[in-house]
Amino acid sequence: MTFNTNFAPADFVPFRDRAEVARVNALPREAYENHPTLKITIVPDGRIAAIHVADVVGEIVRAKVEGRRLVMLMPNPNPGYRDIARLLNRMGVDCKHVWWFNMDEWADHEGQVAGPEYRQSFIASTFRFFWNELDPGLRMPPEQFCYPTTKNIGHYSDLMEEAGGIDVSYTGPGWAGHIAFIDPLTPEFSDDLEEFLTQGARIVTLNPLTVAQNSLHGSFGASGDIANVPPRAATIGPLDIVRSRRRVETHALTTGGTNSSWQRTISKLCLFGPVTPLVPTSIIQRLGAEVFVGESLVAPVAVDLETQY
Repeated sequence: MTFNTNFAPADFVPFRDRAEVARVNALPREAYENHPTLKITIVPDGRIAAIHVADVVGEIVRAKVEGRRLVMLMPNPNPGYRDIARLLNRMGVDCKHVWWFNMDEWADHEGQVAGPEYRQSFIASTFRFFWNELDPGLRMPPEQFCYPTTKNIGHYSDLMEEAGGIDVSYTGPGWAGHIAFIDPLTPEFSDDLEEFLTQGARIVTLNPLTVAQNSLHGSFGASGDIANVPPRAATIGPLDIVRSRRRVETHALTTGGTNSSWQRTISKLCLFGPVTPLVPTSIIQRLGAEVFVGESLVAPVAVDLETQY
């Protein structure tokens, strides 16, 4: 027998249609410029963080000027959040009108949600990069600064609705195509698209690709230490993205500024593949979103046998 080049993907791979993957990997730049349902903006590499900062600050300031509350759904914090705080400090923007919701958090093998005492937790990073940097007199009241906990995860989606509903959500796909920690092939979310779209916040089991992805992040040593990445998470549900009045997506992750990117193919599947729970972020094709994509992710995927590893 000879090697079968039409082999089946590994069992843990969620989206298994290799022909469809090949199709989206080959799409030219023009496909991004003429997307049928999404507003896609191609931006230079390294500019995504500045766009995110400007958009968040713009939303906060505009709501303040218009005299209305602002309910925000926020992703895993990073050093760019310091720039958000510093700009708000510089302008003296009082954030009492802001309701802030972190969209996800780590959980252990028993489903207990991490808190600030776990230094890799998202809320610890949010305190470090945003809350602690914001002048105390400008901060929103603590009860308006919300994040998933073991106690509230069962009604976290309700808390967002009680605050007035999400005005703007900021998201970006993980290696498995997740939104927040809405992973594919998890027993906690349905594989039926219509039911999937109705499901709210909960504790979930992470896809192996999500564990591998996070082992490459600085918070876990950027060295593939998969044993030290928590196996479960607390997350918003697809319903919370459906309910968001404005959706902003960013796709621009590369490895240390190189051409290597685990996000390139999944980005293409999210934007141009079928809408399916197997690629959770693909639901934005149905819902609509403003998408910012870095130049490095736009080019067709090409095999490079010279670089190899």
